[in-house]
Amino acid sequence: MPEKINTKGLTVKKDEDMPEWYTQVILKSELADYSAVKGCAVIRPLGYDLWQSIMDYFNIRLKALGVRNAYFPLFIPESFFAKEADHVEGFAPEVAWVEQKSKDEERLALRPTSETVMYDSYAKWIRSHRDLPLLINQWCNIVRWEVKDVKLFLRSREFLWQEGHCVFETEHETDEHVLTIIKEYQKLSEELLAVPATIGLKSEKETFAGAKRTYTIEQFMPDGKALQAGTSHNLGQGFAKAFNITYKGKDEQEHEPWQASWGFSTRLLGAIIMTHGDDKGLVLPPRIAPIKAVIIPITKASDKSSTEKVLAAAKKIHDELGKAGIAAHLDDRDEHSPGFKYNEWELKGVPIRIEVGPKDVAQDACVLVKRNDGKKQSVKITEAKKVIPLLLDAMQQELLAAARKRAQAMMVLANDYESLRRLLKEKKFVLVHHCGGEECEDDIKADTEGATTRCRPLGEDEPDPGAICVRCGKPAKYKIIFGRNY
Repeated sequence: MPEKINTKGLTVKKDEDMPEWYTQVILKSELADYSAVKGCAVIRPLGYDLWQSIMDYFNIRLKALGVRNAYFPLFIPESFFAKEADHVEGFAPEVAWVEQKSKDEERLALRPTSETVMYDSYAKWIRSHRDLPLLINQWCNIVRWEVKDVKLFLRSREFLWQEGHCVFETEHETDEHVLTIIKEYQKLSEELLAVPATIGLKSEKETFAGAKRTYTIEQFMPDGKALQAGTSHNLGQGFAKAFNITYKGKDEQEHEPWQASWGFSTRLLGAIIMTHGDDKGLVLPPRIAPIKAVIIPITKASDKSSTEKVLAAAKKIHDELGKAGIAAHLDDRDEHSPGFKYNEWELKGVPIRIEVGPKDVAQDACVLVKRNDGKKQSVKITEAKKVIPLLLDAMQQELLAAARKRAQAMMVLANDYESLRRLLKEKKFVLVHHCGGEECEDDIKADTEGATTRCRPLGEDEPDPGAICVRCGKPAKYKIIFGRNY
């Protein structure tokens, strides 16, 4: 049985006040809640169900790639950070420190990311080229203390993620692996979440602290803001040097390996909400929805005989769907009207609603209603288990197609700076030629009220012959997307 919730509908429309709409959807559908701990959030069962679906999907992919799961401590000695200067500088403002009980104790940090604590172990484990590649992932919580105001699923002091940390003999192997993972992220986003994602390289300024190269998947939200949904980094050999990770090669000589790291977080849940949700609430892509269909009997308390027949038919549907492997829920609560239940389950985003009333039972039928477009069709009860999988597949593809069409319409090309500024004000994502200079990026950000580089789209970032930077006029190094972001 579902928990009792605040079933009052949304009081704002998505296209009128998306931030407030977003918060209401999360709270009222019971995905998450605010915590008594400042800067933190509580993930409720429905929200965690979605995260669990992502973990289940990705663990299968990791196993296919030969990556194994492990777990490392939450606490990181301060001396570990000092070993990699660029890395510690990049995370210094975000690190939360544990209060020391004794002056003789080394100060400990709560992990903002796990490179340092994991690589200390790697230095012990790696001895020979036979130990490589080392492919490890962990699912864990992360603490980044600079966050004060929670944006549910998008930004909080503590959040859940996965982080993979892998070691290779060569740069070529590392590059191949980094690209493989970012493509897996794109596949997850599009095939499971029905959210289109653009793969690209980050600019030098936006490259992960301590990394040689950073790839990203960028998801473009309906309100004109980008969501960096996952990153994959070629870390080079800097961490190997810092943590004294070496291996004896086939030539019997000592070598420093190459490393990669990659991760995505629960902000993927925010992408689902913003991309697919509507003015009624959540719209969950069928492949990630924990409940694929909800069965709602339409009964009258005054007609006991009819009610019994309807409930029997509803239970039959539930049992048949269960045997067919379709996760369904029978909402047979008698304290709420069918209309109340419709609203509640629409708010929760269940893909298919199955209505069963006296007239339907008389025809041995039921009515199927798709959440994304409200389309209805009557089918024989015996046919429901065959029709519903087809509707679920259709809905999954429809959600992706609609999101892709919307994202493509928001992506535009600008050949001059005034066009860039105008298009950014129109909440577009703008592809421009750029020199690659950090000062030029900073200048554009300051002049456009916060627009930043999102990525150099993979395979589409080569500059045109003789092209110059849209801002400073220097020779263009590449094409890159500018946009505002979460």
